[in-house]
Amino acid sequence: MALATAAVSLHPFLSRSTCILRFGRRLPPLLLRATSSASSSQHFNISFAEPTPSEKTPSAQPRVPWIVRGEDGKPRLSTSPPQDVLEAIALAEAEAKKAAKREAALKGQKNAVAAAAAASSASVKARERKAAPTAPPKFSKAARRFYNENIKDREPQRLAKVLAAAGVASRRNSEELIFQGKVTVNGSICTSPQTKVDITKDSIYVNGNRISKKLPPKLYFAVNKPKGYICSCGEESKSVVSLFNDYLKGWNKIQPGLPKPRLFTVGRLDVATTGLIIVTNDGEFAQKLAHPSSNVTKEYVVTIDGDVHKKHLIAISEGTKIDGVMCVPDLVEPLAAQSDTRKTRLRIVVHEGRNHEVRELVQNAGLKVYALKRVRVGRFRLPADLGIGKFVELKQADIKALEGNS
Repeated sequence: MALATAAVSLHPFLSRSTCILRFGRRLPPLLLRATSSASSSQHFNISFAEPTPSEKTPSAQPRVPWIVRGEDGKPRLSTSPPQDVLEAIALAEAEAKKAAKREAALKGQKNAVAAAAAASSASVKARERKAAPTAPPKFSKAARRFYNENIKDREPQRLAKVLAAAGVASRRNSEELIFQGKVTVNGSICTSPQTKVDITKDSIYVNGNRISKKLPPKLYFAVNKPKGYICSCGEESKSVVSLFNDYLKGWNKIQPGLPKPRLFTVGRLDVATTGLIIVTNDGEFAQKLAHPSSNVTKEYVVTIDGDVHKKHLIAISEGTKIDGVMCVPDLVEPLAAQSDTRKTRLRIVVHEGRNHEVRELVQNAGLKVYALKRVRVGRFRLPADLGIGKFVELKQADIKALEGNS
């Protein structure tokens, strides 16, 4: 047999040792060079010819061997793949492109969802920051006090509270003035005490007199109340507030440009009781300190007219009902007798703050009160050097001590 030499180049799709025909039969690989032999089996050697110079150029089209069945039914060598192979390759390439597009679309959707979630989270956080109430600055005590007196009080507040803070009248009397139509806000009569106003922006008149746009500072005093003085905010000559007449007369020199404060007592001591009482113009502070729910302890020294026995102490310790409420003292103990008198003194500590509570406890035990003096409120004790009828302005540490218990 003559030797036939063909120059071929392998196609990427021809990676197997055999090729599959259109009709499903397997044929051996292309036999390009055959050698004759005497044996029954023939052996073929395959060799590749050197490419021509024209084939070495990059533009030259490589020749690919394909074994196809011709019209006569015999296999033959072809340089182009069959039509069904071309269709399969085109279909595979189209499916790969579709898969790439689907993956890109899915990735884009995930990115869009992630971006939308991030934007929604940022929007929610922004709304929360906007809706969160503004907290007072957490700085030093002096900074917090400046904030409370100069910034916090400038926020819109109820009309009755503003009038009371401005020194017009007590909050209850301010409400009466509003109900009577004697208060105007920005030129209109206001009959609702709950109306929110800003004293620095709104024009407020009471009985034709304009309220100052500045509020007096918060003041706190400890007074050594004399016997015979009442705890009233009226014009009585022997009221605890009247002890501040000289102080208020010189107010314009002390605080020029600020309205005079309206002072009042925190709680009450009856006319015959002496000792420590607090005077302020801070209504919220007074309400908190005087209300029984605050449980602020108050210490009294009671001078008894007569002898005191153990049964009396037991009776006082067991308590008594006042206005339908059972009041039990926190402490009852005798004190050492003073050198200038032989009368027995008792120390009694209570926290209820009921009207005439200590007198009721003593009288219910069968004893007679000769003198009653309050010496402590909370942890603040009446200064020993504070004379009767005198007062002293409290510092922040003293105000804090009033709200605590020893």
